[in-house]
Amino acid sequence: MIGRIDEVVFDCANPPALARFWADVLGGEPAGRDDDWHYVDPPGWTRVAFQRVPEGKAVKNRVHLDVEVADIALATAQAEALGATRLGDVHADTAGSFQVLLDPEGNEWCVVKPA
Repeated sequence: MIGRIDEVVFDCANPPALARFWADVLGGEPAGRDDDWHYVDPPGWTRVAFQRVPEGKAVKNRVHLDVEVADIALATAQAEALGATRLGDVHADTAGSFQVLLDPEGNEWCVVKPA
């Protein structure tokens, strides 16, 4: 083993807004180190941080968060009320079901319900 995950970092245009969004999704309180770096410490998980970068998001994420939920439809509606955007329909297979969402800056993530 080389080490452990210290934090998961998203590049973004508006760190305070994204920290607030993800705190509302995952729990915890948004905090800022400075104008360009904000984060949230979700209960029971590693820090999720947001750093300001000059360029916008251009392509699909190569890494995304899966957030386990009890009810995909309810979680999707709650996420949309916070500013998320639904992408396509609910997908289901033998592993369970998931809905792809975009956060307010277009980063893909999923609400998932295992089988």
